[in-house]
Amino acid sequence: MALAWITGASSGIGRAVSLELARRGWKVVASSRDESNLNSLATEASVFSGQIVPCPLDITVDETVRETVEKIEGKDGPIDLAVLNAGTYNRFDVSEFSSKYFRDHIDLNLMGTVHCLDPLLQFMRRRFRGHIAVVSSLTAYRGLPYASAYGATKAALTNMCEGLKPELDFYGINITVIHPGFVKTPLTDRNQFFMPFLIDAEDAACRIVNGLERKKFEIAFPRRFAFLLKIASFLPYSLYFKLVRKLVKV
Repeated sequence: MALAWITGASSGIGRAVSLELARRGWKVVASSRDESNLNSLATEASVFSGQIVPCPLDITVDETVRETVEKIEGKDGPIDLAVLNAGTYNRFDVSEFSSKYFRDHIDLNLMGTVHCLDPLLQFMRRRFRGHIAVVSSLTAYRGLPYASAYGATKAALTNMCEGLKPELDFYGINITVIHPGFVKTPLTDRNQFFMPFLIDAEDAACRIVNGLERKKFEIAFPRRFAFLLKIASFLPYSLYFKLVRKLVKV
């Protein structure tokens, strides 16, 4: 049975991907800080051909992450697929701009992912195989109002994956960057604005797992929203800022 490790697995995309993989016969080690939700996730997956093993973890603590990966590798077997999904989003405007908001996003979204990559790459490089998926966001394509901290960390993750891919190819390690649009999760439930092309987490999970099975470098969805933001990334600043300024409320 193939083994997957998923972070941020207690809710939203991480939970849905964990269930989808278990449905397809995978053994999933599911991590997050919410042990209670992880236990209920494992119970929900008990009817599938695969299984989910709860593994509580705070990925912002570097040494704890390293110990956890070593424990998974030793107890459950080599990690074939890692989906690094844990993250946070705090919408704020320029009047609320603070270093604390940025630090919270960087510690979890960026450095938390790096903490996971560090030991994972060591194990996968030794055996010349493995697959790592990093959940970024369509906001990585271009800066958006009210998402300066979130977008900055997601753009950094995308850039990191682009930089790693040519090197990891030599080790037989696949890397995938996932760019979701708006997905109905506990995080987006807090949003008080219109979210175009909103999809549910189960739909997102199917798109992600299907893309992972095809070993795609980028998985971006919904397609229409991804296409529009890709086009926006090529616009000159003068035109781009004229368009997004309409999103700003003062």
